[in-house]
Amino acid sequence: MGICSSCESTHVATAKLILQDGRLQEFPYPVKASYVLQKNPMCFICNSDEMDFDDVVSAIHEDEELQPGQLYFALPLSWLKHPLQAEEMAALAVKASSALMKSGGGDKCGCKRSKAVAPLVFSTESPRRKVASAAVGGGEKRGRGGKGRRKFKAMLSAIPE
Repeated sequence: MGICSSCESTHVATAKLILQDGRLQEFPYPVKASYVLQKNPMCFICNSDEMDFDDVVSAIHEDEELQPGQLYFALPLSWLKHPLQAEEMAALAVKASSALMKSGGGDKCGCKRSKAVAPLVFSTESPRRKVASAAVGGGEKRGRGGKGRRKFKAMLSAIPE
């Protein structure tokens, strides 16, 4: 019984990188993008939080460290500064979900309970709608010159029975 609770307490958040072939690489320690790029020279690394429909895909700086708890993609250089189409975004979501499900299936401590992996969801709002909702206070970007994590507010309400 104690084994399961102790294995949960030793869980370390990792930076997750989805490679072009669909494999998942996890880094439990700080690693710079340049290190990953040495092993994948025909790729660039992008943060999944920075990806939007019909927006150009940009690389993180080679000196930037991959952050624990973040999901990154290694994409072909031909996608750099390329507007991301809905079909491409869907294919990346399927690839990431599959890799995350495979990694969540094996339990290192021998616990018999299954791990749940949250599905990867991308926004389907148009860029115009995003600007309008940001003006109303729906979401905002902060940090690093306008680029960075989005901050969202949960809008919850009671459900009458």
